[in-house]
Amino acid sequence: MTHSASFADLSGASVFISGGGSGIGAALTEGFLNQGARVAFIGRSDYTEFCDEMEKKTGIRPLFLQGDVTDTARLHAAMDEAEEAHGPLDVLVNNAANDLRFDPMEVTDEDWQSMMDVNLKHHYFASQHAAKSMKGRGGSIISFSSVAYVAGVPELSVYGTAKAGIVGMTRTLARAFGPDNIRMNAVLPGMVLTERQLKDWISEEDKEAQLEKQCLKEAMGPQDMVGPVLFLASDASRMMTGQAVIVDAGVVSGP
Repeated sequence: MTHSASFADLSGASVFISGGGSGIGAALTEGFLNQGARVAFIGRSDYTEFCDEMEKKTGIRPLFLQGDVTDTARLHAAMDEAEEAHGPLDVLVNNAANDLRFDPMEVTDEDWQSMMDVNLKHHYFASQHAAKSMKGRGGSIISFSSVAYVAGVPELSVYGTAKAGIVGMTRTLARAFGPDNIRMNAVLPGMVLTERQLKDWISEEDKEAQLEKQCLKEAMGPQDMVGPVLFLASDASRMMTGQAVIVDAGVVSGP
């Protein structure tokens, strides 16, 4: 999807996205490429075909770096490889996540740790590494939280805890990184109909119930997250930092 807004400062920008080959991340990769950005992303699966598709659609090939975001050493190495290929990092998008459902009374220590690693830890250590590169130059770091913690969904208690932590991280690191003109913001999506969500979790009844809750009576797809992220990445939002921006068609009132 090509957005009507064009952000001149994103043309040629060096962008790194975690989980940029599927779901919301794939839409973000395409969105930045359409702005003329140089995009690198990390993912566990083989996204060569996706890169072929993006090059055909946008004329720019994204750089796919295989790896697991929960492996901090590999995550940092991938970010370094992206900078070697595309130049110093201008934008980091912490997107990779796993929203597994659990009965709160049956969560194990292993469940907890694996969910925190993918949904919170990698956001922190990617942001830390990006800030070292951005120091003295400035940049924009955008992390994906979720309205799940605001709504209080019982089966998402572990995921929701991690996503609440992202908002806390965003607000504290905005204060820490602000003197170097590094901006930290979070996006809180509502129900986004990705292929995985439709396959594993969301039924037709769920979609209808969600639309009843929304002020805007239209189902959201991954492309609906692109515009807000491009805005937060660009100089158009240059005085925005430490913010938690809800994009849920008007379901919840605030973080």
